Amino acid sequence: MTNKNLIDLEAMSTEQIDKIIRKAKKIMQSPPDFRHACDGKILATLFYEPSTRTQMSFQTAMLKLGGRTIGFDNPMNSSVSKGESLKDTIKVISGYADIIAIRHPVEGTAMAASLYADVPVINCGDGGHLHPTQTLTDIVTLSSEKGRLDNLKIGVCGDLLNGRTVHSLIKTLAKYSNNSFVLISTEELSVPLYIIDILEKNGCKYEISNSLADAIVDLDVLYMTRIQRERFKSTEEYEAQKNIFVLDKEKLDKARQDMIILHPLPRVNEITVDIDDDPRALYFKQAQYGMYGRMALILLLLQDEDFVIESREANISDHKCNNPKCITQQEEYLPNLSYEKKGMIMCDFCDKRID
Repeated sequence: MTNKNLIDLEAMSTEQIDKIIRKAKKIMQSPPDFRHACDGKILATLFYEPSTRTQMSFQTAMLKLGGRTIGFDNPMNSSVSKGESLKDTIKVISGYADIIAIRHPVEGTAMAASLYADVPVINCGDGGHLHPTQTLTDIVTLSSEKGRLDNLKIGVCGDLLNGRTVHSLIKTLAKYSNNSFVLISTEELSVPLYIIDILEKNGCKYEISNSLADAIVDLDVLYMTRIQRERFKSTEEYEAQKNIFVLDKEKLDKARQDMIILHPLPRVNEITVDIDDDPRALYFKQAQYGMYGRMALILLLLQDEDFVIESREANISDHKCNNPKCITQQEEYLPNLSYEKKGMIMCDFCDKRID
């Protein structure tokens, strides 16, 4: 089964990812050539969760392509505040827009939205699950700055449990040959087991570290992330984790001169501001690359008939997902869709095991 929705970059081939990168670079080289590429088209940005870069870069991307935008950045300013279901919101907006970009704090929401949309849906982050367009930002940056997406040693540091940007990045870079990973976190915030499964399935070398100072020495890329206050059950749990990993001058002095520092932003206190002027610090430039990546994605989804994404085969399950963070817990009309993985039944929305 094929579709025009970007829910998870894992569903894309490396050829499709490379096509997005090539298109993004072409736009960067000659922006005026694309000023009217989406004349008459409308992008709906449905943001149920706060955002600066993702929402504004999508809006800017569409405007630079000649299109227009509608949407909301606070669900309380929409009929969601009156109890409107996700299905009804999506069905209505599908009649207004040519493409939808959605962010939601609940896992699996973008997948659920795609079931009822009559236009392409782009996942802009669903809880602590995935954030594929941030990964597009990351790989456009890597390709432009390092010249390759393979043979890289990537350190990812911070909240690896709830960090949807980390999950999407690892899943994507695991597709490319000879990449290795250093997973830097506390034990409480280590990556979910399904990410380890993906690394092992793709034959990627990986190591686990609890010391940024030790791990930074021989990295090609350091991907820093914030400790996400909004994902913790209590303030006490957050306070216990928030300052454990901080990149400062002393640690950076141990790194190679050609290492680059990426961060999905927003930054809180995990990178000291005196590092901003270091030529290895690319996180602000990274945000600019993201706009071009999103421009390329919009163009391919709307205009390239051959740019279709393979969907995994899902089945109706007898059991409902019991993940309390899954969209199926809130939108009860959703079908119990599942897929099989290593003999286990997994939820098609949030990718958690169904017992």
